[in-house]
Amino acid sequence: MPKTNAQTISAPGQDVQIPLSEVGDGKAKFYNYTLADNQKVSFFVVKSSDGIIRAAFNACDVCYEHRRGYRQEGDDMVCNNCGQHFPSDRVNEVKGGCNPAPLERKVEGDHLVIKASDLRQGAFYF
Repeated sequence: MPKTNAQTISAPGQDVQIPLSEVGDGKAKFYNYTLADNQKVSFFVVKSSDGIIRAAFNACDVCYEHRRGYRQEGDDMVCNNCGQHFPSDRVNEVKGGCNPAPLERKVEGDHLVIKASDLRQGAFYF
């Protein structure tokens, strides 16, 4: 898994609920989540320049085998393997190649909710 200052979410097999106040400052927040079978999945959440809270796996279709993930530089997410830059407002909009692999999410009240089943779908990246 990528080495980041990731927060560990201890709710195996349960949907993830992240307070909006935790992810509303434009700085990418990284999380490690444990699936019900103890497999780890890494993802990030960022409020993009257009004000939308976005989520993606900390991996892409091209570089995932290197397990290096992304970092944030200004308003861009940058692949730690190949160095490509991706504007934050394209996260969840563009998929494939070295773009951060999209992760479904929705806002419910004052929380961002990510389903455990959606996290499971990206487990192969890790």
